[in-house]
Amino acid sequence: MSTLLVTLAAVVAVAAAVRSTWSPCGLSMLSTITPLGEQGRRNRYQTTARWFVAGAVLGGATLGLGAAVLATVVAALDLSPAALAGTAAVVGAVTITSDLSIGGFRLPTHTRQVDETWLDQYRSWVYGGGFGWQIGVGLATYVTTSAVYLMIVLAALTASPLAALAVATGFGLTRGLAVLLGRSLTTPQRMMARHRRLDELLPTAQRLIVLVQAAVVAVASGAAWGPAPAIVIGAFVAVAAVARRPRPATRVARPA
Repeated sequence: MSTLLVTLAAVVAVAAAVRSTWSPCGLSMLSTITPLGEQGRRNRYQTTARWFVAGAVLGGATLGLGAAVLATVVAALDLSPAALAGTAAVVGAVTITSDLSIGGFRLPTHTRQVDETWLDQYRSWVYGGGFGWQIGVGLATYVTTSAVYLMIVLAALTASPLAALAVATGFGLTRGLAVLLGRSLTTPQRMMARHRRLDELLPTAQRLIVLVQAAVVAVASGAAWGPAPAIVIGAFVAVAAVARRPRPATRVARPA
């Protein structure tokens, strides 16, 4: 069961990190930490991007420390494999409901963005690493998908502090690497084209993250209660994810 939960947590971590690229902060970073932007601030893009990725990894590890504490608590409870899998399935169903805003239900979140005045006040390693940490920790800025919460719960349910730390650190690394999408943005035209393409891909990203959560619910349900519930639940959620339009993403003005 531990191997299954670690695998599910890792998959959700990567998927949640990729989906978070479309968060207001994620899009802002793809307008801010670019060759074009760094040249205007007389900095090297490669250096700032490295600090950003390093900060994101540290942010993920910070989140991982919290998840490791929760995993220690779960280990002490000595829950049965069925109870662990059942909990994962229930939490997955809750996060899907939130992402699809079924019945108007949404898990608590907040609308905080990184402080872009840092760009004019600090050196590139400070704002690069600082922005990266806030992005990588997952909960310091906009939470675009409730799959972030699911990742934390799954990491805790592994009952392994090291696995929980690794899962969250991987989330931070994946979020940080998204800044490399801006490595070719050397002109305003390229930047506009990249953001247009991201806008086009947003509906696909919204549905894919729900389908990933549906897969978690189906697999965890099967492990807890057998194949029949897994098939029914997985099919229901998959149809809902495809048929229902995900709630619009929050948009903010992008800096030049």
